[in-house]
Amino acid sequence: MSDPSSGAGTSQSKPPPKYPKKKYEKKEADLSEEDLDLKKQLELYVERIQDPNPELQRAALESMRQEILTSTSSMAYVVKPLKFLRPHYGILKDFFETLPDSDFKKRLADVLSVLALTMSAEGERASLKYKLLDSEGNIGSWGHKYVRNLAGEITQEYKERSEDINFPIDDILNLVEQIVAIHMKHNAEPEAVDILMEVDELHNSVLTGNVDSTNFWRTCLYLISAARFLPQEDRRLALGIACTIYLEVEEFANALQIALFLDDEERVEEVFTSCEDLLKKKQLCYIFAQHGIYFKLVEDMCWDTDDRKVLQDIINNTKLSKSYLTLAWNFKVMEPISPDYIYKAHLLDGHAGAGAGAGVYSAAQYLAATFINAFVNAGFLRDKLMTVPPDSSGFWVFKNKEHAKISAAASLGMILLWDVDFGLPQMCNYICCNDNYVIAGALLGVGLVNCNVDKNFYRAFPILRNYLGNEDSAIRIGAIMGLGIAYTGAQKNKIRRLLTAILKDGKETPLDVIAFTAISLGLVCVGSYNETAAQAIVDALMVRSESEMEEPLTRLLALGYGLLYLGQERLGLGLENTPEASKTVNVKIRKYWDLTLLSCAYAGTGDVEIVRKLLGHCSEHLETGDIHQGPAVLGIAMVATAEELGLEMSIRSLEHLLQYDSEVAMAAVISLGLIGAGTNNACIVGMLRKLSRYYHEDDSLLFCVRIAQGLVHLGKGLLTLDPYHCNRFLLSPTAFAGLITLLHACLDMKTIILGKYHFVLYFLVLAMRPKMLMTVDENLQPLSVPVRVGQAVGVESMAGQPTTITNFRTMMTPALLGAGQRAELATGRYVPLSPTLEGHVILKEKSRAQRR
Repeated sequence: MSDPSSGAGTSQSKPPPKYPKKKYEKKEADLSEEDLDLKKQLELYVERIQDPNPELQRAALESMRQEILTSTSSMAYVVKPLKFLRPHYGILKDFFETLPDSDFKKRLADVLSVLALTMSAEGERASLKYKLLDSEGNIGSWGHKYVRNLAGEITQEYKERSEDINFPIDDILNLVEQIVAIHMKHNAEPEAVDILMEVDELHNSVLTGNVDSTNFWRTCLYLISAARFLPQEDRRLALGIACTIYLEVEEFANALQIALFLDDEERVEEVFTSCEDLLKKKQLCYIFAQHGIYFKLVEDMCWDTDDRKVLQDIINNTKLSKSYLTLAWNFKVMEPISPDYIYKAHLLDGHAGAGAGAGVYSAAQYLAATFINAFVNAGFLRDKLMTVPPDSSGFWVFKNKEHAKISAAASLGMILLWDVDFGLPQMCNYICCNDNYVIAGALLGVGLVNCNVDKNFYRAFPILRNYLGNEDSAIRIGAIMGLGIAYTGAQKNKIRRLLTAILKDGKETPLDVIAFTAISLGLVCVGSYNETAAQAIVDALMVRSESEMEEPLTRLLALGYGLLYLGQERLGLGLENTPEASKTVNVKIRKYWDLTLLSCAYAGTGDVEIVRKLLGHCSEHLETGDIHQGPAVLGIAMVATAEELGLEMSIRSLEHLLQYDSEVAMAAVISLGLIGAGTNNACIVGMLRKLSRYYHEDDSLLFCVRIAQGLVHLGKGLLTLDPYHCNRFLLSPTAFAGLITLLHACLDMKTIILGKYHFVLYFLVLAMRPKMLMTVDENLQPLSVPVRVGQAVGVESMAGQPTTITNFRTMMTPALLGAGQRAELATGRYVPLSPTLEGHVILKEKSRAQRR
């Protein structure tokens, strides 16, 4: 019975349920006088809430609400009102059940929802239960801990309800919208994104409706990071939302990166057209150039003819050679380097005759020196073999024998890389030669000079097209391969028609010509899933004889076909779902074909299910003639390369597949060069030098060692083969195509790399790019500023504006960026127009007011 003086009712209440005491509950004797008064006051409120007098009930409930509200603003610990009300939670619950529907009952439900935060049993979801009875209240007023708890219970409730498609969820979604708004307002953007993902409402406009200039950066960063772990459709949705947000806040460079990642032409054009700032458009063009795709500007994108020409020149990389040489001059590496300098034969303990420094070269050693010279001096316009007057024994090209002359002549194109104006006339001098091998190499060199630069028809195309129908197979291959390298990713219908015409020539055309035509067609139309090109490759395969199906070159047709579908996971290709054209492939090569297609389509996606399928094929027992495990192993690496954790797990799996023989040793040595390409890594250099001594009597393995040595010193340490750019977010399809073409060729080292098709090594040029940060002013002239370069750090869930690098050092631009490194401006005078400081970055000077 309550005290009459208190005004409480005379009705008896059930005894409160017994709850186990928590460590923070104290005896009354241990409470301070202030806490004791609060405890008694709350107990009085509990009694008056149960009073028959409605006015007294409302007053007591409001007083209790205010006590809880003033103490739950932070919820960093269990607040005293909740602690003191714990014994009365059961009483209030029971009393709540006796009440008729009314505003008072809703208000009490709101309070019970908060009390349930610390008092309800696990899995009961009482906070959500009571909150749904009063969904109109401001849930943010109860503090962040309450909001987070409510979000967790909503997730559980949604999963339970979603099992019944007829169960309504509108009441839950109403709360979700409120929670998202609170999270976005209080720097909890990742939690806002998470709850929308949990209830499958990421497409809802509630997220974009709560984005502003203060929270867009963390919101988009988390969307992009989370997208890596989502299924394909959800990934595209999350990235599409991030792109939309960037567009709304006019962060066009970020939006373009996402549009390129999605390979969405309409979105790419939308981003470029939406940008009205000419300077920002120039930065967008630098991103196009770095990505390696051809983007044709039209009047709607830029009305001014002169401005449009400047923008198109940036996309075409017309100034890339100049920037590269500026970088080389800055690092004082302009002086040509000879192969002997790379060999350092005097350090080989008496084995100087192992191919270097002895003055007498074998045919294999001449060829190895050609490649080393080409890789080391790539793009420098000068070397000590090809661009110097002939010595007493004649020009370097003619010191090589037969098909080796192809690679020797083509090496000049590598040395003149990216300088079309100066390089093409030099290559034309060799085209006029009477030696067919030299002509073939010169045609290939034309493609190398033009690689990733100026994909217009008036440069390399007129030269190369005249030799596509030549009677000599070597010349045809040189022209075909040069065309593919020069116009990789150009998607030019004119080139596609020329190449498909060669494929339709039938059995009369040699297999090697058909194989390299398929590769070039795949490169020109890379990632386009062009059905006409795909059918042409399949038709070319079908007319070949049964014996040719076992030839290593035949497998290059599978790769050419796969390149057409590179990165096109959204087509849903798989072993059970292949394009109609590929279903007619000869059974001898069918599995190789399907696995090549699968690995290309899902390259760079990190799809765990595809990796599992490929691992399953790697564990099969091979029957005679089975060759499909090669592309399966490569496919694992191609798919897993996008995500660091998956990549590490794949490497561990691959360690169990290794079988050691001479071919594996050759591939391992080449791989060592690819891994260390352009690093000048002392450890790898020393290891390769020891291997050259160990294999000095084995011409094949020594040749592989020499190639690896040239790759490690690629561009004297200024070039990289990394196909990823923009902080490893974007995968350049052209660069990746060049890498996987070489890797597929290495599946049969003896026939291709060590045979007469060694010039496939030049496909690596597609992946070559300066690993530089070149800052330029508003007139696109080099601008030297201080930057901090260090190891990249993930900041997706960090509060505020944390630094994105660690272990950094400060230097002046132009600067070199190593693997895993990132750069930040070390000056407050300029604003970069690119979100990632790599490649060419335009700096805009701040006004005096902005500097303050």
